[in-house]
Amino acid sequence: MSNKIEQFSMKLAEAESTRIGIEAPTSVDAELTVKDAYYIQLENIKKRVAEGQKIVGKKIGLTSLAMQNLLGVDEPDYGHLLDSMVVENGGKISIEKVLQPKVEGEIAFILKKDLRGPNVTTLDVLQATEYIVPALEIVDSRVKDWKIKLADTVADNASSGFYVLGGKPTKIEDIDLELIGMTLSKNGDLVNTGVGAAALGNPANCVAWLANKLSEFDIPLRAGEVILSGALSAAIEAHEGDSFTARFAHIGQVSVRF
Repeated sequence: MSNKIEQFSMKLAEAESTRIGIEAPTSVDAELTVKDAYYIQLENIKKRVAEGQKIVGKKIGLTSLAMQNLLGVDEPDYGHLLDSMVVENGGKISIEKVLQPKVEGEIAFILKKDLRGPNVTTLDVLQATEYIVPALEIVDSRVKDWKIKLADTVADNASSGFYVLGGKPTKIEDIDLELIGMTLSKNGDLVNTGVGAAALGNPANCVAWLANKLSEFDIPLRAGEVILSGALSAAIEAHEGDSFTARFAHIGQVSVRF
């Protein structure tokens, strides 16, 4: 492991612990690559697993064209979900546990079969899915003021924070993923709407991309894992006292408080 991977992994872990944001890694090291960043992410995940946390799934970010254009990239990114990130539907997240949180509405896939790339197709994803449920992802950045490039968010576990699953388990064959509509409300007011097609045309396409991307690191998607397939609309800032509810056509709703 190179010194830069060790140093940046330590800085990001310290920022999460102290809740004091750091300068973007790419502003410190202009030669930091996205592949370097994935190894930084993996180093911190390895440490957290060694401390007793468990990997329970993966998340996909930057699935919308708007977000890719914003960061000047042409593909999504991914992060790991740990059991310490789980919040009950309707539960509360202490503002003391986050730095600069934002909330996104997503569709979560729960797998019944392993998926190992390369060459995983969207059909493979559909056949490997036990069911889908509505989800809220609370994204957070250990980088000051969200001033990030692709390598910065990748190194920071794809800006992961917490996640909430809700609604009702729905078999994937009973739904048209592309047409699932979503509304996201903050403190009772509608702030965003979205549709399944916003995530790479179909949320299952995102899961297929993830399985194939992970093959570069010899990591499979495992049966039983939760896969957050990507935001269906823009992330909304959260502050102490705020509440959020996402409602999805046919599959129910999910909520969280701060």
